[in-house]
Amino acid sequence: MSFDREREMHTTTCGDCGNECQVPFKPKEDRPVYCRECFQNHKPAPRQGGGRFGGRFGGDRGSRFGRRDDRPREMHDAKCGDCGNDCQVPFQPKEDRPVYCRECFQNHKN
Repeated sequence: MSFDREREMHTTTCGDCGNECQVPFKPKEDRPVYCRECFQNHKPAPRQGGGRFGGRFGGDRGSRFGRRDDRPREMHDAKCGDCGNDCQVPFQPKEDRPVYCRECFQNHKN
């Protein structure tokens, strides 16, 4: 792969100031594009946890799926498809699929 070719630039109109500008991607009709100056006002806040990989090498990651808030998970009541005991799961169970309690789930992992 060669990186010595020039980037293809696309001319568009800034969604804030209305000035014409060039961007290194093809703008989509349903999303605003900003010139270099206005883009600075729309940059997302830096992620907490540091590091290039979302905190993998620094800070507390939270769950393995990278939850970004400290709200407690909403739990839903269910009945285990194996032992029949009542349990709670962190998702809305579907009627056409069995749900397993923590103990029985271990038997279905592989």
